[in-house]
Amino acid sequence: MDLSIAILAVLVAVLSLIALLQGGVHLPLSGYREGLGILLGVLPQLLLGFALAGLITVLIPSEVVGQLLGEEAGFRGVLIATLAGIATPGGPYLQFPLIAALMRSGAGIGPIAAYLTAWSLLGANRALVWELPILGSTFTIARWALSLLVPIAVGLLLPVLVRALPR
Repeated sequence: MDLSIAILAVLVAVLSLIALLQGGVHLPLSGYREGLGILLGVLPQLLLGFALAGLITVLIPSEVVGQLLGEEAGFRGVLIATLAGIATPGGPYLQFPLIAALMRSGAGIGPIAAYLTAWSLLGANRALVWELPILGSTFTIARWALSLLVPIAVGLLLPVLVRALPR
């Protein structure tokens, strides 16, 4: 069993027991119904995200992914991944299946880290739709100017750190 699954199972078991002790069998069942409702609400996004990831895996040759985003791509790969992370809209239901597909196809951890950092820190869609109109251009430009180097630094330094850590 994967460690993350084990941790989730323990958390569900502990919270189920607490709910049972606090409100009888009705309370954990209500929690499970709420969880099912959330799942049904995000299921279309999940299915589309995984379908997109699968299609990317079969349509984009591993050699191309490795060439553009592999560890050997170096700074260029980190820069491409950073720009892609900035430009790619969508939430985690799209991003994480996409990242998994890119990793399966030969993308390195440096470019993947740069992509994920840029997507979460500098998403252009979020900046244009929310940040710029609400917080103004001065704030947005200043934040971007300071934040732009972060994905690049993460993409270049993460492989070094991972190699240095014991396995």
